[in-house]
Amino acid sequence: MTSKNNSQVLRGLLISLLGYAIFSAHDALVKVLNEYSVFQIIFFAMLFSYLPFSLARITDARPLSLRPVHPWLVFTRAALMVGALCFAFLAFSMLPMVQVYVLLFTTPVLISLLAVPFLGERLQAVRGTLIIFGLIGVLVVLRPTPQRLELGHLFGALSACCGAGAAVISRKIGREEISATLILSPLILNIILSGGLLYFVYKPMELLDLSLMFLLGVFALLGQLFILTGYRSAPAAVVAPMQYSQIIWAIIFGSLFFKESVDTLTIVGAGITITAGILMVWRESRVSINQPVLRSRNMRSVGSGPLPSFESENCH
Repeated sequence: MTSKNNSQVLRGLLISLLGYAIFSAHDALVKVLNEYSVFQIIFFAMLFSYLPFSLARITDARPLSLRPVHPWLVFTRAALMVGALCFAFLAFSMLPMVQVYVLLFTTPVLISLLAVPFLGERLQAVRGTLIIFGLIGVLVVLRPTPQRLELGHLFGALSACCGAGAAVISRKIGREEISATLILSPLILNIILSGGLLYFVYKPMELLDLSLMFLLGVFALLGQLFILTGYRSAPAAVVAPMQYSQIIWAIIFGSLFFKESVDTLTIVGAGITITAGILMVWRESRVSINQPVLRSRNMRSVGSGPLPSFESENCH
């Protein structure tokens, strides 16, 4: 790799780190706004960020037709992506940020598990060990007992499951469906859901809270743009592990703004799950044909679809 490519990779790494930092600030804002319904928050997040981002992506993709090749899989993927976003927002409104991130960090582990029956990948000893390793980390963090487990933990786990399912479907149909279909389907479903429920859950907002809703949208938009740029500038195997930097921001934001404390076992458990995820990314970059973990990016972005990658842009 030339020095020019090396500097480009470093640039992609730093840009993706900034993107994930912005998304952590976005998640902290979700907690700040937890007096409002999750569906009200999502509606304004869609209005201020996902809608313009998705329309811009569609323009780049130059779609020829919006008719899906696999309508039921496209709909299932859209529903899973909407679920991942809604459940994540609910979890952030109820739990300390570190605990939510550890639950969301099981997504690569779950993707690797689902890739066996749905993508035809083999469950070899290394993959199986990493799956178990990642789940052990979650158990160390949560130390599940009837007294410790809350509804927010269920929502966080459901968000990870939905994100993993959507990622696997994306890899299964991504070569056959055009980008516009994959981008628009979750966007439309989310607007229908959050917009329809807004009538029942809307709470009048003061100017400050409306400004925070707008800032939430700005953070989501900027985070998506920086992560997109990161994947264009550096290999997926370099960019994908950068998502785990969010745990640092979760500790900082949780301590500064929400009086959340982190004990030793939480740090140890988070380290176990993060290590399993990074090793999963490293292994997949070398042995997986489908690479669903590397290509999952940020599954809470309802406007996500196939993105240009460093590998494809530097192969000629």
